[in-house]
Amino acid sequence: MDFVLMLSAFFSVATALVLLATLAVIDFKTMYLPNIYVFPFAVLGVVFHVLTGFTLISCQDMLVGAAFGYGVLWLIRFFGNMYYKTDSLGLGDVKLMGAAGLWLGFASVTTALTLGAAAGLCHGLIVAYFNSRKTGSFNIQRLKIPAGPGFIIGITIMIIIDIFPYFTR
Repeated sequence: MDFVLMLSAFFSVATALVLLATLAVIDFKTMYLPNIYVFPFAVLGVVFHVLTGFTLISCQDMLVGAAFGYGVLWLIRFFGNMYYKTDSLGLGDVKLMGAAGLWLGFASVTTALTLGAAAGLCHGLIVAYFNSRKTGSFNIQRLKIPAGPGFIIGITIMIIIDIFPYFTR
């Protein structure tokens, strides 16, 4: 691969990581993942794979990954909203995992979802613990925390595992 394409691909990854960090901070503060950051993250995934000639994943795997990441969270959101009678998961989280599927493909977006859910669980338990120190009661039934930062941890780990080795060849 020529130097300009490699540099452009690296810039795509670096920018994506900055966008993910920005999204995590915004979600912690507002419990909202704005499209103005999620959409460029998705576009950069497509740009990266075009620049690298689809050597890491195929175009088909990108699309299947996006559909899976989006679809799984959409279903969780649908059934969670039906059960809790309120928004249980934001659409920003759903779109974020769809965008992550464009970067990671089916297998790795599945792992990112799992890692993200585990990170979110740890975050929730930590918040519940500190809340219990204030209230005297450990309660996680109606705990409200942003889901995006957990998913962003999972996505970032998988980008490091799957994408970064591309630059060391």
